[in-house]
Amino acid sequence: MNQLESHLLGFASLSFVLLAALPARGASLQKVDQSEWGVDGLPGHVNMYIYVPDRLATKPPIVVAPHHCQGNGPGTFSEMSSLVSIANTSGFIMIFPEATGQNCWDAGSTRSLKHDGGGDTGAIVQMVKYTLAKYDGDAGRVYSVGGSSGGIMTEALLGVYPDVFMAGVSLMGVPCGCWAEGYNDVTGTGNSAQWSGPCGGGNVTKTAQQWGDLVRSYYPGYTGHRPRLQHWHGTADTILSYKNMAEDVKEWTNLLELNETPDGTDTPQRGTTRQFWNSACGYTVYEAFSMDGVGHSVPFDGPSVAAYFGLDRVGGQDPETAACPGAVPGGDTGGAGGAAGTGGAGGATGATSAAGVGGAGGAAGTGGAGGVVEGGAGGSVGSGGAMGTGSGGANGEDASSGADGSTGGESTDSGCSCALGDDARGSGAQAGLLLAALGLLLGRPRRRQR
Repeated sequence: MNQLESHLLGFASLSFVLLAALPARGASLQKVDQSEWGVDGLPGHVNMYIYVPDRLATKPPIVVAPHHCQGNGPGTFSEMSSLVSIANTSGFIMIFPEATGQNCWDAGSTRSLKHDGGGDTGAIVQMVKYTLAKYDGDAGRVYSVGGSSGGIMTEALLGVYPDVFMAGVSLMGVPCGCWAEGYNDVTGTGNSAQWSGPCGGGNVTKTAQQWGDLVRSYYPGYTGHRPRLQHWHGTADTILSYKNMAEDVKEWTNLLELNETPDGTDTPQRGTTRQFWNSACGYTVYEAFSMDGVGHSVPFDGPSVAAYFGLDRVGGQDPETAACPGAVPGGDTGGAGGAAGTGGAGGATGATSAAGVGGAGGAAGTGGAGGVVEGGAGGSVGSGGAMGTGSGGANGEDASSGADGSTGGESTDSGCSCALGDDARGSGAQAGLLLAALGLLLGRPRRRQR
């Protein structure tokens, strides 16, 4: 064997080893044509992106992830990469809807705040129905999570379509229906498009009964299960005022037929106060997390979200359904148990209904506090990204970049853009190592044959 053959054989062996180390990346984010998922009669600016992992669970759950203002589907896919990673192991599907060309989501118009009334909420629900049918999904395990405008849309989806969604996580959201107050319904990317100044400023107040009646009017006659909710808000938020938290409490305690006084209050981590309310069967169905001194920069943590939805393991039922048999849809039929969750590293003990160990929080973006992570079932480990804006640069001035690789967002006097921490781990470094090895092997000077 001559010297060149020896080098090539060595390279082939090294290539095999390095390629074997590369993670399988068969699944990818895909845009679904509007004609396929059924946009007829719905807003034409709403588009659908979907992520279907290579190995789906039997009757896979579905997570909807609406973006923040000035966001898009692919951007949210990147920002929520920690949750996408869990989808790969737990086998659930993620939908990333996009309000293409719009400033924010429409969570304030009459069409969006009416069951089967169309609007952006109707378009997103149509995406869910398409996905359930195409992939034989679990209609009893549909969830929504989002920050800022995505949080506002999450609460609107849960309020207007309680028959579709089982639970939601709202980061810096507002009560369902609040966004209708002074709502600017002008489409486009202008500063005031899809914005509610009164609600954003925390100036919309109602009694608990008024809030509950308002949401019930969006789906008259509905008497079924109401989705559970986690709401996270920073006390120093000047984009979507923290005053909305008190209104959120009044609304959801009324909808869920709870007393306004919480069943308990604790501090899962320094600087974060949690109030929680339990249903008649003793399961925690509403939680309000106040983050002291945090602006419009509440961190996103995929493992914590997955644990709350019960998606941190393969199979099983929704945790509320399992805890309250007969009280919620599907509650009288036992599901197969999932694999045990992985214990979380570091952090304080979580005090949720499915208590675990809190994972390590990510660094904060501008104006934010450290990444607060709540432990879920099995104590999932928190990811490192924080939302990349603090109070945001006023009137379009760029905010500083967030820590841990998060990009600083941009805000205006009537809208905001929030970038969640991107903790994706691509294979670029490994591919670079492979190319470097190739360069070393082929670029090495050869000895002169004697």
